[in-house]
Amino acid sequence: DTYNEDRNLSKHIIERIRSCAARICVNLYPNWNFQRDTAADKLMEHFKVLNLEGFGIADKPAHISAAGALMRYLTETQKTFLHHINKISLDSAAGTLYIDAVSLRNLEIIETGSKEARYATVYSVLDNTQTAMGARELKKWLKSPLADAKLINRRLDTVEFLADAPQVRERITAILSQISDIERISGKLGSQTVNARDLNALKNGIAHAMELEREINTSGNDILKNDYTPRAAALKQTFTLIDSAIAAEPPISVKEGGMIRPDFSPELKELKEASSGGREWLAALQESERKATGISSLKVGYTSVFGYYIEVSKANLKSVPANYIRKQTMVNGERFITPELKEREALILGAQEKMTALEYEIFCGLRESLIKEIPALQEASARIAGLDCLLSLAGAAVSNNYVRPKVDDSEVIEIEEGRHPVVEKSLGFNEFIPNDTVLNRSDEMVMVITGPNMAGKSTYMRQVAVIVLMAQAGSFVPAKSAVIGIVDKIFTRVGAADYLARGQSTFMVEMIETANILNNATRRSLILLDEVGRGTSTFDGVSIAWAITEYIHNKIKARTLFATHYYELTEIAQNLEGVKNYNIEVKEWGEKIIFLRKIVKGSTDRSYGIHVARLAGLPGEVTDRAAMILKDLEKANYTNDGKSKIGTGKQPQAAQPDLFTFEDSELKKALKELQVDEMTPVEALLKLKELKDKYL
Repeated sequence: DTYNEDRNLSKHIIERIRSCAARICVNLYPNWNFQRDTAADKLMEHFKVLNLEGFGIADKPAHISAAGALMRYLTETQKTFLHHINKISLDSAAGTLYIDAVSLRNLEIIETGSKEARYATVYSVLDNTQTAMGARELKKWLKSPLADAKLINRRLDTVEFLADAPQVRERITAILSQISDIERISGKLGSQTVNARDLNALKNGIAHAMELEREINTSGNDILKNDYTPRAAALKQTFTLIDSAIAAEPPISVKEGGMIRPDFSPELKELKEASSGGREWLAALQESERKATGISSLKVGYTSVFGYYIEVSKANLKSVPANYIRKQTMVNGERFITPELKEREALILGAQEKMTALEYEIFCGLRESLIKEIPALQEASARIAGLDCLLSLAGAAVSNNYVRPKVDDSEVIEIEEGRHPVVEKSLGFNEFIPNDTVLNRSDEMVMVITGPNMAGKSTYMRQVAVIVLMAQAGSFVPAKSAVIGIVDKIFTRVGAADYLARGQSTFMVEMIETANILNNATRRSLILLDEVGRGTSTFDGVSIAWAITEYIHNKIKARTLFATHYYELTEIAQNLEGVKNYNIEVKEWGEKIIFLRKIVKGSTDRSYGIHVARLAGLPGEVTDRAAMILKDLEKANYTNDGKSKIGTGKQPQAAQPDLFTFEDSELKKALKELQVDEMTPVEALLKLKELKDKYL
């Protein structure tokens, strides 16, 4: 609402935001935090600068408002230091392929509705990362692939080198598997929530990073040396400091002692010796008291409530000396103290308290001194994460028989024998039927794909988008060969389940998402449209699909795959040069059909819906009746030469009276009075439905 006042955002967007917010817990943040001057002051205070010009946002009030309010929110809620947030930079869409959350979900890049399949997403197929840093970075690469051919090919060069060098790949993998999460530890260090065990993990991570650097320097690959060397030499001092200060196996808590090496501090060493000497004295006391009293089971112990004590069993109470002072009665005996024991207790506990306090003081000082190393640690973690991603992609390329794509600035997508990586992994190698794809901005701009449900239209469309995304992320691709002309945005229009739960109709969802595509796609975009128009009547649906296809072809000129059951739409290819018809090949066997999963040029004149209904198990009586009705509908809505009346200027007709069997004279009279030719197709169908419900 604050931004609505300043930016005049549309009511539609605000309603969508509120709709999303209604499903989650929201705490409103006071408006004044978003004021430009207030936000700027917070940012300058945190980064300790006089102005924001060095960050490139001084002239961007919206950016300042958002970042400043967020920084204040983090400061208030985390109630700790945020030293690891040490810079602010603009994240521009330039140079990256834009793909929205809906398309990421539709293509099952990172997440999927299936939780059972081992390989359910593109990420799961490509993920061979060895570090937590690499796993997070690979998700970023797939969510935001590159759109710069030079940078993409630099990644591909490195993936190719690693794929062709199994020994180098094996050695680097072994080192990466031992590297701790330096990025996360740096964050904990910056927020001062790090403990001694974290610092030991950081030390070990630096040690392996130095080993990794030596391996990269002997690999013979300049890109690895220049872009992915961890530069761990700069962290050698950090390694030495932690190694000299932190014990080998410290406790989790930083306030219990036992985490600092005694030799790190002369004072700590002195207290340690005093404490150790006290324990030795207690052991000697126990032995001497056993001899003096003749009680072999006597023992000296300690509790946090009573301190040090001498415990004697009930059977030996008669042998207790007179100088023992009773302190506590137990079920099986009694506990005693002596003046000498209490005096020694004060000395021992005093040394331990001082030692614990000193260790915490030393640890806090050590933590403060390591904060200045956070930028170097973050750079090292970013380079290690990038290398881990490249190694993961190389491993996937080798194990899955992927090929290097040719990525350039052309406007062509040519894929020979392309495969869907997830479906192929699920089916097993040599089981998936590969298909070719040719898209350009001239004679193969829009592919209209027809064929029955379950034949593979959606899988084919998705595999084209996935191959493009993988290529631009820097990965090899599942194909015999591939040429990928840079795509700037990927849009998909598939499914509506999430929105239906919010109360929006299927058709409204289709139109909102399609409108988003038509308003934001460019000539370099890749568009996937699956069954657009199915949420309304047949005539409306065909008309809308037809108009969308024309608009994409004539105005946007984007490379597009349009799957449809409206085989009437195939006739648009006769009028538009850039539209080509394809269909999923089907083999008919009597009343049965066999899906060949192969896409071929040309259109189909049948949807095979009734055949699919039979496969789904609908009763024969229903499918037989459906076949009769279909025959009557086709007779009413096609010309004598078999062409659809949609798009020809001829008025489609509603179903004719002989579609139904009836005897009622009132119905006959009503049908005779029905002027179908004067109605729109939708009006005619609605009127017929009204009569059918009334009389039949």
